Amino acid sequence: MRAYVLLMLVAAAVTYLSTPAARWLARRTNAISAVRDRDVHTLPTPRLGGLAILLGIVVAVLVASHMPFLERVFDEPQVWGIVGGAVIVAVLGWADDIWDLDWMTKLAGQVLAAGFMAVMQVQLVTWPIPGTLTIPSSRVSLFVTVLIIVVAMNAVNFVDGLDGLAAGIVAIGGTAFFLYTYGLTAQQSPMDYSDLSAMTMAVLVGACLGFLPHNFFPSRIFMGDSGSMVLGLVFAGATISVTGRVDLSTSGAANVPAFIPLLLPIAVVLLPLLDMGMAVVRRVAAGKSPFHPDRMHLHHRMLALGHSHRRAVVILYVWTAVFSFGAAALVQWHWTGVLVGIAVAVVAALAATLGPLRTRGRFLDDDVATSAALAEAEPVAGVVPAPGAGPAPLLVVEPPATDPASPVPPGPVPTTTTEGRPR
Repeated sequence: MRAYVLLMLVAAAVTYLSTPAARWLARRTNAISAVRDRDVHTLPTPRLGGLAILLGIVVAVLVASHMPFLERVFDEPQVWGIVGGAVIVAVLGWADDIWDLDWMTKLAGQVLAAGFMAVMQVQLVTWPIPGTLTIPSSRVSLFVTVLIIVVAMNAVNFVDGLDGLAAGIVAIGGTAFFLYTYGLTAQQSPMDYSDLSAMTMAVLVGACLGFLPHNFFPSRIFMGDSGSMVLGLVFAGATISVTGRVDLSTSGAANVPAFIPLLLPIAVVLLPLLDMGMAVVRRVAAGKSPFHPDRMHLHHRMLALGHSHRRAVVILYVWTAVFSFGAAALVQWHWTGVLVGIAVAVVAALAATLGPLRTRGRFLDDDVATSAALAEAEPVAGVVPAPGAGPAPLLVVEPPATDPASPVPPGPVPTTTTEGRPR
């Protein structure tokens, strides 16, 4: 466990320290998220945070490759298949963040990355179908592998709509899956705890945690497609690599707990999958492309219910924890007790979702968070702080261009709500 925690810390530290450089690069290459009608943010924001996430993952994997404890993991090419696929989609996302590629080009790039992973032996070998747990042919395995990886990338991308939402959801779900894979490894090989899935999940969770301080509301940088696709691909790669190690021979096909190890990844990314499925159905029913943007995602609905930006994110975190840790608990404890606990948690989460909290606390209050960030920034009138110079440079509204010699009229710095209205 200590080796995995160390890799998690390495990924978190590298991602955290390199994010300001990614923000600087985004400004230099004009990779800036403009404010559009469907967006929640109200100020242009850099969006190359995925490069910092990728760097954290790559550095942590390189460190792991020199650990004797994980030597067996690097005897096979799967780990480099996951890293190589992540590099491909990060470059693809970078290009999309700068030039706004069309959806067919992005889909082709995603298929290319997934195909590369499959060639490097990251392939699904089992699936939760009663009576046919083993995938019957290599062609079907290749098709299903590519499909799962592409769906995972787009699911994370669809849910990346609020500050800190995608990184937090992947961190929570990844933690649950890491605990499962670690327990599975300890059970199957008590003398050797090294495992590709556990290592990959530890690195992924660390990268998400390192990025969150820069990305949680008020965000100073977005991960962009270069980040959301990397998170989805690495998560899919880790879950696919564990399926071949699941032994269901002791349980009948009708026994529900026997399928939990294969269904756990679905539970972990249930919210992104649900959001993506609803979006596709909604858009196709309206006669539009499945990739046509709108303001009907889960996070938009949370804001429409009256939740603040932070509160909406935290509640979606809670839902992710309920599903992911609930599914992981089914592997360790009797299903009846776990289902009771899940039912209680679902009721509590539903009450928090449908009844916006009336108490205002510093952690969940957007107004307080914005004011605190502005106070820390101490902006000079008419000057936007340089990247990395303060915790909230993007919250300062630059006044209209005037003669540099003319004084700037006094007054408070204007801010806006998430709905775009002045406070």
